[in-house]
Amino acid sequence: MSTQNDRPWLRFYGSVPPRLDYPRLTLYEAVAATAQRVPEAIAWDFFGTTASYRELLASIDRAAAALASLGLKAGDRLLISMPTAPAGVIAFNAANKLGVVPALIHPLSTAPEIEHYLNASGARVALTFDAFYGTLAQARPKQPLDAIVLSRIGDDLSPLKRLGFWVTKGRKIPAVPADPRVRWWKDLVAAPHAPAPRAHGATDDPAAILCSGGTTGVPKGIVLSNRNFIAEGMQAAAWGGMGQGDSILAVLPIFHGFGLGVCINAAFMAGGKSILVPQFSPEVVARLLKTARPNILVGVPTLFDALSKDPSLARSDLSCLRACFCGADALPRPVKERFEALVALHGGNVKLLEGYGLTEAVTAIMAMPLAEYREGSIGVPFPDMDAKICRLGTTDELPPGEEGEICVAGPAVMLGYLDDPQATAETLKVHADGRKWLHTGDLGRRDADGFFYFTARAKRMIKSSGFNVYPAQVEAVLYQHPLVEEACVIGVPDESQVERVKAVVVLKDPAQESGATAQQLIDFCRQRLIKWSCPREIEFRRELPKTRVGKIDFKVLVAEHAARSQAARP
Repeated sequence: MSTQNDRPWLRFYGSVPPRLDYPRLTLYEAVAATAQRVPEAIAWDFFGTTASYRELLASIDRAAAALASLGLKAGDRLLISMPTAPAGVIAFNAANKLGVVPALIHPLSTAPEIEHYLNASGARVALTFDAFYGTLAQARPKQPLDAIVLSRIGDDLSPLKRLGFWVTKGRKIPAVPADPRVRWWKDLVAAPHAPAPRAHGATDDPAAILCSGGTTGVPKGIVLSNRNFIAEGMQAAAWGGMGQGDSILAVLPIFHGFGLGVCINAAFMAGGKSILVPQFSPEVVARLLKTARPNILVGVPTLFDALSKDPSLARSDLSCLRACFCGADALPRPVKERFEALVALHGGNVKLLEGYGLTEAVTAIMAMPLAEYREGSIGVPFPDMDAKICRLGTTDELPPGEEGEICVAGPAVMLGYLDDPQATAETLKVHADGRKWLHTGDLGRRDADGFFYFTARAKRMIKSSGFNVYPAQVEAVLYQHPLVEEACVIGVPDESQVERVKAVVVLKDPAQESGATAQQLIDFCRQRLIKWSCPREIEFRRELPKTRVGKIDFKVLVAEHAARSQAARP
């Protein structure tokens, strides 16, 4: 571990300890230790249905026995295709008890995507909601599934809420046809099974496979260990001051490192309560802010943007919020200001602080300290995590102020990419200090105090007339214009410039869409950016495509432009 001399950020930690003592346990053992420490504390809340840590551990043990009855054993893989709901959380930890490695994917994945995930993971058993059975059943992996375990959202709702769900949505779910592979989760875990012994796992063993775009720009399976999850969970809990009696709104999905690592696992490491939200909508989150009153709220920019505009929060008491963090994408200043103003107007005193992370390190591994703010900064590294800026393509560290690749090291860094030693070697590199560093593929800089600043994904850089253009920088300028609601900048082919800068913009008032407004935005950028970074073209849209976790999907815009250009060719 580095000394304080080369970790200047330590003096901004406040009450957060610079070092943590990570138990040499598996995730199951860590959750069991929390259950022993605070057995009656509430572990999760699902629309009013709750479970204490004692009840959570008992449900994990029952689920482990049920999964073992399907033939799952140490070293096997379990596909979990679930939203943030009790069954998915319980199955994840039950698999860990057995030494089974769960692979978590988006429940709205297409059949070809599911087939790919099944082939890559080798999973023989899959867990999903009944609403997603049809798509899962269409997948034809090389090794057919032995069992498809189906849960219903009503399994963990009160009778009244179960009825309400059935009337509004449940009755629209297609009936599951006869399929000998199907087992129903509720019946399976309720049936008598021989107790499943705990596997002889180690803290450095694989605990999960998560999917990500990867630092190489190609979709990868990311293998994370028990130690990775325990360390990141304890770090995030310490940073947010989370402990017994605190609660966090788990609005981010469990197939994403942010949702699983922070919203669920950090709470379980700390003995706090995770308030499970299976599907994001501003209305649902607004209602839970009023009724469940979480202390901690984390999310992506689109979540906070939607909340700041939700009319129902205008009558809410938001004094419950103690810490709010935003990650996974650049936080536009107007979104930050609107959300903070909303909270302040309704009894709260909280700042929306940026953080940074990537699935290759579970999720968040740095954030702004609660008592500090630096304009545009993503904060400082968590306890036991190191970060530095290296010259792109090298292991040479750059001095403060210079831009290069963000590299991180510490106990949250992944084991590697699934069955891809070459990509692993390209991303995890041993530096001169003898430590393994994760090369993130993200560009940024560090100031003299140790605060880091994100510039852009290296893969997203535009090369225009021989100059580097970083879309995030251009987008930040466009967001300053009073007419702009959303913006995404892409590079498009150009005969003279190789690539030219194009901005796709959503205006606050669609009636303002015109050639004159486009020129106004271009002129606005020219006043604030060097000329080769300025958009040469503005396209107006009523909405921008989003990824499944709510980030603006620039890749879709690039593909659409390419398709239109191809179609226009003679």
